[in-house]
Order: sequence, then structure tokens, then C-alpha cells
Amino acid sequence: MTISMYQALMPSIVRSLNNLMAILEKGAAHAEARKIDPSILINSRLYPDMLPLVRQVQIASDVARRGAARLAGLEAPQMEDTETTFPDLIARLQNTIAYLETLTPEQIDGSEEKSISLPVGKETINFEGLSYLLYFILPNVYFHVTTAYNILRHCGVELGKRDFLGNP
Repeated sequence: MTISMYQALMPSIVRSLNNLMAILEKGAAHAEARKIDPSILINSRLYPDMLPLVRQVQIASDVARRGAARLAGLEAPQMEDTETTFPDLIARLQNTIAYLETLTPEQIDGSEEKSISLPVGKETINFEGLSYLLYFILPNVYFHVTTAYNILRHCGVELGKRDFLGNP
């Protein structure tokens, strides 16, 4: 059995972003139930030199959207980083998923050897499509979703492994 680039990418990142939305909904409910200003959770971080929850969500969205677009040979739609509430963050993820769902297997399959140039600061990292998918897109989405989960869990939101993994 073989797995295509589309199959390796789309179900995994869409599922992770859907799970992140559910995690954020639990964060919003937690803040409301305990009369906590939601901005406190949205701006929380695990350590002073780490990015806050809001940036973790934005970056997960950016990596998923831009990564899929690069593999498809497209320019990803821009999203401004203006989210300040849980509904804003959830809407961003919904918009990201809506964009991802416009991409077809035909656009992404066959991109295993495609040259991908990724600007990072003043440098450019070059990948082939398969290594870009396996060693950049997926790990980055998982990292930022995991960090968002951990920030809310650290803030007392009742989350478990099943929230991260979602339902099969």
C-alpha cells in the first residue's frame, strides 16, 4: 500500500486544527466558568521566552496553510495576526481549514521531489517536497498545537490526551 502526499498531509493537519479548535473552546468555557478574563489565557505562555497561546495558534494556522499551498504551487491567502479572543482564534482555524479543503489531491500529489524554498529570517532553507512535508510542516503543526494544549492545561483547563488526539 502506498500513501500519497495529499493523504499524508491533509487528514493529519485538518484533524489537528479541528482538535485545536475544540481545545480552544474548552479554554473559553473554562475562562467563562471561572470568571477569568479570557485575554489572560490567550496571552499566557509556558515560559517567559516562549510565545503566548495566541501566537501558537497563529503559527499552527500559518504553517498548515502556507505549507500546503507551497506543495500545491500556490500562494496561500494572507491572514493578519489580529486575533485577541477565543472566537477570533477559532474563526482563524475555521478559515484555515476552509482553505485547506479547497486543495485537491491532484494539486499536491506528485510534489515529493518538488523544490521548496522557505525564507526564514535572512536565510532560505531548501527542501524537496517530501522532506518539507515530513520534517517541517507536520512537526511544526504538531509542535504548535501541542504547545497551545500545554499552555491551556497549565492554566487549569481540564484537557486530556483524547482532546489532543481527537476522536478516531
